[in-house]
Amino acid sequence: MTAIELAAIASAAVPGLNVTAFGPEPDDAADFSSALLLDSENRRWRVRSPRHVEASARLETERQVLRAFSPAIRAELPFLLPTVAGTVRQGELITFVYSHIAGKSEAVEELAGGGAALAVEIGAAIAAIHDLPQELVTGADLPSYTANEFRQRKLNELDQAATTGKIPSSLLRRWEHAMEDVALWRFNASVVHGDLHEDNILIDGQRVTAVMGWTDLRVGDPADDFAWLVAVNDPKFVDTVMQAYSAARHETPDPHLLRRAALSAEFALAQWLVKGFAADSARMVSDAEGMLATLKADIDAHGGQPISTEPGPAYDKAPEARPDAAATGAIPLVTPAPVAESVPPKDVQTPLDEAGETATGAIPVAGTPLEESEGPVESGSDDDDGAPGVEPGIDAVALPGDDAAAAGPAEDLDTTALKVIPMKTPPKS
Repeated sequence: MTAIELAAIASAAVPGLNVTAFGPEPDDAADFSSALLLDSENRRWRVRSPRHVEASARLETERQVLRAFSPAIRAELPFLLPTVAGTVRQGELITFVYSHIAGKSEAVEELAGGGAALAVEIGAAIAAIHDLPQELVTGADLPSYTANEFRQRKLNELDQAATTGKIPSSLLRRWEHAMEDVALWRFNASVVHGDLHEDNILIDGQRVTAVMGWTDLRVGDPADDFAWLVAVNDPKFVDTVMQAYSAARHETPDPHLLRRAALSAEFALAQWLVKGFAADSARMVSDAEGMLATLKADIDAHGGQPISTEPGPAYDKAPEARPDAAATGAIPLVTPAPVAESVPPKDVQTPLDEAGETATGAIPVAGTPLEESEGPVESGSDDDDGAPGVEPGIDAVALPGDDAAAAGPAEDLDTTALKVIPMKTPPKS
């Protein structure tokens, strides 16, 4: 769907909206069409239109999530949340219009160029998400996983990815080894954004003004919200983000968080492959195969980042194919400097290995004509109490686990600089 079509739909969704300019906005193009609009009063609006029923359901979930954020919770957050201004139904799909917030998304390279102040803002914003009350998720009937349940879910997804026959056997062995390393998965589950990356973080100067894209909110592994960070080719910036995050959290982060973040970033390619098969998209499958081959070559050449607490498997032996799991993402490899072993926080309640011993080896934490609609058009509005209002005149964009608390002093956390090996990033389509 083109930007001009989205502008026409938005005019139907928000009574009195007179669009004077519009332009495309970055989004997951496999699931959504998005645009930014400017009205006659110089106010900006965001439009997201789902491409299929599952994406439409995710937008409905986001509306449910945003409604769950009470004015009191919103007031505690160091950033703003989007506000649904109106909706339009076209057949089974619902397009959402949001009042726009000051700021714009930046590429990871631009974020790293923002310096220490911006890194601190990002770390504090992620900490605020992870410290949200879990009742916000469970009360809305959204997914909730303990640490062990989350690990088992990943193993199930690995089984499904293996059945495609398109993943190099060495990568299957590498990921399986990490997922079966129970010491790696000793963490306290927290509220997780679930789709956090640079496109969903709005920046104005050196401030984080808003966090968008709340379609995948859940209780799970906090490391998932750091998978995008491994693409930042600036160890000092990454260290500062992690230090700010650790300082802002209400509990001490587990020492293996960055290892699981790197695993999540790698495994996103397998999830992208599965999604391509499910969508019967030859282009997505081909892209995923190419990036998996690049990942394998880089790991063969450089060793890759350790993603488990024990030495990885030898790659000269072909693994047994696991019989039969899915999402999307992007991936470079990150190699940490050597770190001393540390013991996981003793208060984290997680299962031990078969020998009943606690493993160590932690990573540091720190303008086309509008086409006729396919279905009837209905409009409505959805105002959230206490949500931030529309800000006029914003020059933001150019337009055409376990519940137990983890113990251990924050000073024990090591955020040793990371060496980054850039890789090809999968398209968001």
